[in-house]
Amino acid sequence: MIDRETIDRIFAAVNIVDIVGDYVTLKRRGANYQACCPFHQEKTPSFVVSPARGIYKCFGCGKAGNAVNFIMESESLSYPEALKLLAKRYGIEVREEALTDEDIARNNNRESMFALNQWAADYFQRYMYTEDEGRSVALAYFSSQRGFSDATIRKFCLGFCPSRGNRFSDDARSAGYKEEFLLSTGLSLKRETDGALRDRFFDRVIFPVHNVSGRVVAFGGRTLRTDKRVAKYQNSPESEIYSKSRELYGLFFAKKAIQQEDLVIMVEGYADVISMHQAGVENVVASSGTSLTEDQIRLVGRFTRNITLMYDGDKAGVKAALRGVDLILKEGMNVRIVLLPEEHDPDTFARANSSEELRSYIARESQDFLAFKARLLLDDVSDPIQRSEAIRAMVESIALIPDNIRREEYVKHCAEVMSVSLDMLSNEVIRTRSAQRGGAEARDFVQRQQQLERREQLSTTIAQSPGASGANIPGAISVGSSVETLEREISKYLLRYGHLYFTVLDEESKEYYDYNVAEHIFSELDADDIRLTLPTYSKIYDEYHAEYDRNGVGAEVDATRFINHLDPEVSRISVDLLTSDDNYVISRIWEQKDIHTESVQKQLASGVPSVVSIYKWRVLDMRIDDIRAKLRDPNLAEEDMSELVAQLTRYQAVRTAIATVVKRLI
Repeated sequence: MIDRETIDRIFAAVNIVDIVGDYVTLKRRGANYQACCPFHQEKTPSFVVSPARGIYKCFGCGKAGNAVNFIMESESLSYPEALKLLAKRYGIEVREEALTDEDIARNNNRESMFALNQWAADYFQRYMYTEDEGRSVALAYFSSQRGFSDATIRKFCLGFCPSRGNRFSDDARSAGYKEEFLLSTGLSLKRETDGALRDRFFDRVIFPVHNVSGRVVAFGGRTLRTDKRVAKYQNSPESEIYSKSRELYGLFFAKKAIQQEDLVIMVEGYADVISMHQAGVENVVASSGTSLTEDQIRLVGRFTRNITLMYDGDKAGVKAALRGVDLILKEGMNVRIVLLPEEHDPDTFARANSSEELRSYIARESQDFLAFKARLLLDDVSDPIQRSEAIRAMVESIALIPDNIRREEYVKHCAEVMSVSLDMLSNEVIRTRSAQRGGAEARDFVQRQQQLERREQLSTTIAQSPGASGANIPGAISVGSSVETLEREISKYLLRYGHLYFTVLDEESKEYYDYNVAEHIFSELDADDIRLTLPTYSKIYDEYHAEYDRNGVGAEVDATRFINHLDPEVSRISVDLLTSDDNYVISRIWEQKDIHTESVQKQLASGVPSVVSIYKWRVLDMRIDDIRAKLRDPNLAEEDMSELVAQLTRYQAVRTAIATVVKRLI
């Protein structure tokens, strides 16, 4: 059994465009990619890949899933085998062992840590808004000194930890959170003298860190004291759910804009990200004071191949820019650099300029990495030894570029900029690349040939699959619909529309009432102790229900947890439900998180009550039939018979009431 942490690392590293691109030729179509399906024969492309969501879907044969599902389908591998193959590709060590009681407890502990972090984020923000200390210290700092609007503060969930050193820990314990999780998340520390808990972030403004799925994994706390003996920032330690080398601050809030702009701007700190977002430039993330890592670059590579580094114009900013360039090039990304005026950092520059001025500056001042590095290394250099060292530094960067054509173009440009022989520079790049990669070039060639052979085999041996696309139009159900159809519809409403509201006219009072989709489904089914029964839909329903209970009415449950589910069948079905085209344009479904159109509102108002009522009717019918069968048992005890008759009477009354509703809805 592969442990959950390893699986999370694999999903974070995987770029589905690269994986699928090994088997089919993908062509970009807006934010997505398209190709002829590798799983059935077709002339018109109906196979779509969404890099932002990490999923694929064929609207011809209906096959859908994530990168792991694709490898399973393409290579006829099991789920663990597909995970191992992807782990090997991305250089991730796989820890595999039987799932012991300790492993099960560890997975449960991870979920407990996530729950505690979310509670803490809510606590810090609530304290800032409702307590005198929070308002006078933290809220005044964010709004007056930083210039953050209330909407911005709430968007990034900013807050304040009380100055009394154990107030948060005491309140967390009173709320039922265990000491072991307060310590493992790093929210609390234990005093050696008496074993009492104290708050790690006391008297600091709080910046919650969200992972790409929107779950709070860590916190950054900034002191507002001027005492230089106090560290300016205090950050959460590494934990089961947090590794600073694999997270980018702000990515959860930026990923939609990154996809739309096909560009990510990387800055250094929390305030840099927040001020840029508030200024209207939202495709911005931060490495939070750490050097860029391969995991971070691969993570952002799921959304774009284009990175612009924005740093201060001083020497420290220049060094930071150079540190990140080579890693980005090695991952095959396109990198540009923007240096700000020396008196500014991204935070102050964003606050000093309008959105248009900011965008204009970035477009005008961004430099290709080669021009930037060449200018930096060659400016005021006349000594032959220094010049040769500068050329060597350029060669080492160019040699990292994996794409042959791009690498050759950079060699030509570099030869012109540095006034050196093209042949000499080209030979140096080849030698450097050979030294960097050893025998990897030969292995890559063999792998490419094997991939070509697999593509040919696929095209000649895979028969066309049956044509049902699996799309179910919301509301396209009837009293005779099967339990599977009804459970599929309920699951679809939750995954796609659970956070939305619909309006219904009450015929008796003639008043309009607003209902949340998830709340209506859960309240109606919970009232009669009904749960979905088919294994895959039941898992989706129960896990969504648990997240709904944690987050509250109207909160959007991130679909990524279902797309990348440990159960491959849950993953496959979830992708299918999320991408069934219904009456909408595919790109609108995939590129917009909220679809507030009149047609959707109308369909929800009729479809959700209909499917819930009909499903309850079918379930009660089955329960009534089951009770009647038991009542026919001649050996049935009298007390059991009385209980069954009471249940039968109750179910029949509910069924009669539902029948009236169904008759009106259908």
